[in-house]
Amino acid sequence: MTESVRAVRASVQIGSLTIDGFMLPDGSYRMSQTQAAECVGLSERNAREFLQSKALKTLLGEGYTPATSEIEPDAGQVRGGSRIRALPLEIVGAYWLWQAARGNKTALSLVMSLLTETLERRFDAAFGVTRTETERNELLSQRVQELEQDIREAFWVDDEARSERDYFERLLRENGIDPWRMPGGEEEPS
Repeated sequence: MTESVRAVRASVQIGSLTIDGFMLPDGSYRMSQTQAAECVGLSERNAREFLQSKALKTLLGEGYTPATSEIEPDAGQVRGGSRIRALPLEIVGAYWLWQAARGNKTALSLVMSLLTETLERRFDAAFGVTRTETERNELLSQRVQELEQDIREAFWVDDEARSERDYFERLLRENGIDPWRMPGGEEEPS
């Protein structure tokens, strides 16, 4: 069973995305399972299934067990339906990375943009460059949009070729031809 804690809620800007972030009493941060999935165009169910998958253990190590939290509403909120299954940022990052590796174009552009921002923050510190969070979010939004466009264009050829292959495979099968049978091979029994 998950632990139930009170947390402080704040709006967190991730480029053009605005999510609810939570800070637990121990100072650690959480993000709702639902919003983690929605940020990469998926449903909460997908994030829940990821938590139970071998993929999570592969990314974070065999001994890792996901610790989710139930977040209680802020003091001023009404009770009922406001508990949230929250994920540590490490799991959110692993989930987005896994989705990117599986070809989720939204996740890929978000992960690449956040990785670039992380490196850029270190270079900014080394060179004494100061940027506001607003500037960083604008830059991140711009990167995500540009990458989404570039990725869409890069994958368009693959998507188009896959669609064409599927069409011709279907056409061959409709005409009684197995497109994957070796030429000169024996006919399969009907």
